[in-house]
Amino acid sequence: MNTLHRLSSGARHTYFGWWIVVGSIGIQILAAGLVMQAFGTYVAVWQAEFGWSKTAFAVAFALQRGMMAVLSPVQGWLLQRFGPRRVIGTGLVILALGFVLLSRFETQLGFYLSFLVVALGVGLSGFLSLTTTVVNWFERRRASALALMQIGISVGGLLVPLVAWLMTSQGWRATSLMSAGAVLLFGLPLSALMRSTPEAYGLRPDGDPPPEPTAASRDEGDDDPDGEGDARPGQDGDFGAREALRTRAFWFITAGHALAVTLVATVTVHIVVHLNEGLGISIQTAATMVALMTGAQMVGQLLGGFLGDRFPKRTVAVIAMLAHAVALTVVAFAPSLAWVAFFAILHGLAWGTRGPLMQAMRADYFGRASFPTIMGISFSFVMVGQMLGPLAAGALADALGDYRAAFVGLAVLVASGSVSYTHLRAH
Repeated sequence: MNTLHRLSSGARHTYFGWWIVVGSIGIQILAAGLVMQAFGTYVAVWQAEFGWSKTAFAVAFALQRGMMAVLSPVQGWLLQRFGPRRVIGTGLVILALGFVLLSRFETQLGFYLSFLVVALGVGLSGFLSLTTTVVNWFERRRASALALMQIGISVGGLLVPLVAWLMTSQGWRATSLMSAGAVLLFGLPLSALMRSTPEAYGLRPDGDPPPEPTAASRDEGDDDPDGEGDARPGQDGDFGAREALRTRAFWFITAGHALAVTLVATVTVHIVVHLNEGLGISIQTAATMVALMTGAQMVGQLLGGFLGDRFPKRTVAVIAMLAHAVALTVVAFAPSLAWVAFFAILHGLAWGTRGPLMQAMRADYFGRASFPTIMGISFSFVMVGQMLGPLAAGALADALGDYRAAFVGLAVLVASGSVSYTHLRAH
């Protein structure tokens, strides 16, 4: 504790919260580059080898999101009970085991089971755990810190061409085993940086100096470890989880977020196959478009952090949702590679700009005290969209022969859903 306090109080740039952001970026790079962004490339290779339908792979993605919907509220409790270091470290070990199992499956059932182990590892070590940790260490610069954290997703996407090259040169089984080694070699040391709250180390969010103790503050204690107890708006702006569920803001943020990630999940699962089969683009070129998309996402994340700390987050979120819808409509009918590149840039910018604002808005409205539980419950609803979107798109593509109807329908839905943010009060 003393070492951490000295490190953080020596100079502004050494505030330990930024080291947590750095560790989170590294873990996000692993999760995105080896699993999330690379999934579409794996699907294209597996489909060619095993001949399974598009729906079969969408089912795997749906099972993963369904598991996350069940896990998220429990994960929020685990984070408050055991702290992020233990939860994230355990998740990384499970992820490495999942990659080992993934390298050995021979049947569709074996694929589903091994992929669920991978998904469990990504869930415990990934976005919810990392976001909760970063939110606790920042307030004034929360949007910027979350945006920087999510750059790991974009950088991970830049690894997709490398993953695709490894699959074609070394085989997907060897690639999966190498991924397991990378998780253990790089991920576990980064998880050691994670800490629950700055207050536990005598620090304040954003590196602000601690307030002078008063008689009243000395008498106060933290005897509500699950964060549910007596948190009320007006007590540092914090809500308990049950109270947050009774607010309109909780449901508006959840609805808008769910629609946006339904589109993102559908693109993640199906875009490489759509570009390859529907538009006649090679897998390697399609992977390059994914890299372009995630490069634009990186720019968007920096933009989202800048805008989110200076302008109404809800307004920025509406614009990003509309950009998502335009981009998906464009790629459904793209007549040339230039239009595909336009989609990749616009979708990446929208994704990156919107992403950090979702969590920042929740923390702004409900505070830090019960944030892991509130976010976990919200994610359980968000995951339903991530589960159903790719599944419906895969089924429509199998029935109609291409993804155009699915992509246009989803674009209309997301554009209409952007109004959910307009109902939020300024905060």
